[in-house]
Amino acid sequence: MTSATVTAKGQITVPAAVRKALHIEAGDRIEFVEVAEGKFEILAASKDAKQLKGMISTNKKISIEQMNQAIKKKQKP
Repeated sequence: MTSATVTAKGQITVPAAVRKALHIEAGDRIEFVEVAEGKFEILAASKDAKQLKGMISTNKKISIEQMNQAIKKKQKP
């Protein structure tokens, strides 16, 4: 079993064995998913763009300008 200590700021260092198993590196994001009350799974939230291919399918075509507008709209507080 691998463990980590929580700091006063609520931070942890993900142990090297876990980082290796999840293929995560500095700057990558991880997600904590509750699978049962008081029980969580840790998932690597960063994916290579190649892994995302085919996950979303649509016949609707949009322009670069429309994409940029959607990004700007999402970024506003």
